[in-house]
Amino acid sequence: MTGGELFTAEEAAAEVGVETATIYNWVRRGYLNSAEKRGRYKLFRLGDVFACESSRSRAHRKSANVV
Repeated sequence: MTGGELFTAEEAAAEVGVETATIYNWVRRGYLNSAEKRGRYKLFRLGDVFACESSRSRAHRKSANVV
């Protein structure tokens, strides 16, 4: 994989281990931006998706520890 490869939401979700809907939710909430759009498909860099997943997991763990 080179740094310039772009993936559809479905492909990126499969690589990161989340549902495709999660990718679209992150985009809708402003946590993740697509790198490019080809036709009707938004394309993502895996590094961006992994970084978003990591930050969302940390935020989830942090909020779960608040009593």
